[in-house]
Amino acid sequence: MSLNIIVLAKQVPDTRNVGKDAMKADGTINRAALPAIFNPEDLNALEQALRLKEQHPGSTVGMLTMGPPRAGEIIRQGLFRGADTGWLLTDRLFAGADTLATSYALATAIKKIGKVDIVIGGRQAIDGDTAQVGPQVAQKLGLNQVTYAEEILKVENGVATIRRHIDGGVEVVEAPLPVVITVNGSAAPCRPCNAKLVMKYKYATCHMERTGDEPWKGLYDERPYLTLNEWSVTDVDGDPAQCGLSGSPTKVKTVKNIVFQAKESKTLTGSDADVEGVIRELLDEKIIG
Repeated sequence: MSLNIIVLAKQVPDTRNVGKDAMKADGTINRAALPAIFNPEDLNALEQALRLKEQHPGSTVGMLTMGPPRAGEIIRQGLFRGADTGWLLTDRLFAGADTLATSYALATAIKKIGKVDIVIGGRQAIDGDTAQVGPQVAQKLGLNQVTYAEEILKVENGVATIRRHIDGGVEVVEAPLPVVITVNGSAAPCRPCNAKLVMKYKYATCHMERTGDEPWKGLYDERPYLTLNEWSVTDVDGDPAQCGLSGSPTKVKTVKNIVFQAKESKTLTGSDADVEGVIRELLDEKIIG
């Protein structure tokens, strides 16, 4: 049984480097001021998709991402690891999207792509930590969903068997295809880039990434696979009122980088008196108990 798999992936700002310029006046993230990385849990999701591709000959894996033209790097990183194609949703009308507007845009793109058996993405992105986009995409498409997945054990006879990690333990569930799956960071890490695939796709770009004076520009006519799919709101038949800031009821008031610093320190021994003393202090300060 071959599978058509879509991986939802996001290029996110590296939240370990949040500074005073991390936020614009309108409450959106100033992505130009922060290093951009592949969202970690989306890499876990990509690995699960690639494993399914290996288990089911004839299957395809496509990367779907939304962002500015530089987000095409996410598609390239997927191609370097074994994905077959990708789609970049890029349009000023997509800018400033919260989870509701993001899931709307992704869902419209998936409808345009057509027949899909499995949509898989990370549990959440590190720039929002909401874990809402995957379930919202499932709801908008009317598909089954399984969250907190750690491993897709098998897909047989149109049913996916999935192990998921939940509070208190692990459970194994079955879900009929098509299905949306979100993957935890505790799942298997993604494989490294394949050297041959890096050489094949290193010049793959969308039109908006190109300057026109690249020394290798002649390759784009010779090798059509180097031109990445690039879709606007119009291309996916989207409603501008439901995209970007217009379709986002969530507004960010401010972003702060908080660094915890100790004002004082104590050196304790392992004596009963010291241990009893610190427990009593914690109780008195209502920190525990």
